[in-house]
Amino acid sequence: MTRIVIKELVWDEKNLQHIKKHNVSKEEAETGKIILYHKKTYSGRYLAVSRVGSRLISLVLRRKDTGKYYLITARDASRKERRKVYEIEKKEQHS
Repeated sequence: MTRIVIKELVWDEKNLQHIKKHNVSKEEAETGKIILYHKKTYSGRYLAVSRVGSRLISLVLRRKDTGKYYLITARDASRKERRKVYEIEKKEQHS
């Protein structure tokens, strides 16, 4: 799996308003740059799951340039996404 490294998130009024609907702040999304799990989705987008404090959030991203991603939305991770992260974290503890 290709590893994605987020160095910069691209912001505009549209994505700021959209993440607000999901009760995610810009600061939380910025903190979410450390990716625990990700997968490529349709239209070249990425779904990335990150831990922000005790909260797991999902970021939907579109690559703009190396290390630079446009944040389409951010929301609480789904049950399936959380389960995948817990599996990864459990494997890392046993390594």
